[in-house]
Amino acid sequence: MARVALVTGGTRGIGKAISARLKADGFKVAANYAGNTESAEAAAKELGISVYKWDVGDETQCADGIAKVVADLGPIDVLVNNAGITRDGQFHKMSVEKWRDVIRVDLDSLFYMTRPVIEGMRDRGFGRIINISSINGQKGQFGQVNYSAAKAGMIGFTKALAQESAAKGVTVNVVAPGYIDTDMVAAVPEDALKKIIATIPVGRLGKAEEIAAMVAFLASDQAAFITGATMTVNGAQYIAG
Repeated sequence: MARVALVTGGTRGIGKAISARLKADGFKVAANYAGNTESAEAAAKELGISVYKWDVGDETQCADGIAKVVADLGPIDVLVNNAGITRDGQFHKMSVEKWRDVIRVDLDSLFYMTRPVIEGMRDRGFGRIINISSINGQKGQFGQVNYSAAKAGMIGFTKALAQESAAKGVTVNVVAPGYIDTDMVAAVPEDALKKIIATIPVGRLGKAEEIAAMVAFLASDQAAFITGATMTVNGAQYIAG
């Protein structure tokens, strides 16, 4: 039977590309989304995937949403924690709300999403947990103390959980994208975007499909010996040791 993959934030941008690739690779794909129902319904029709609406930063909604996915499609074999938000601003001016919103959605969600599926994965002897971090979680970024903290926290979460789960056939890895050609990046002013591209040695933005290809590999049987790793996909903009 086809394995089940759940992708949070899976109906737009990088998440949509991940959903499309996993579907093409034979997974039964459930894509979570938070607010844009029109885009979600369009993605469901285009890709032939199932879509589910809930806030990944809410523990109860995650538990209920995961239960619905399992009832519809079966136990979750692959979890891609991709959903995230930004609330940028310099730290000395940052409100508590901006801090809490980003930590809740980008970091607390890892617990809320992973905790309900990890025991089943361990019991079945197979699981793939893939966390989508960011280049800015590795190097930090001006005006993104909250976001950088959350994305760096993802990496620590991954390293620890990988050690706990390895003997049970469950791998836990991070993909850390650089600047990817998505709607969010396209909204950056042209002059600012040119300056960003000038710092990328390959001379271009990444493609969402390139992130999806890395996720697909980590989700496969061929990646069984890779766990606790951070895969940087950033065109050599930042090279982690």
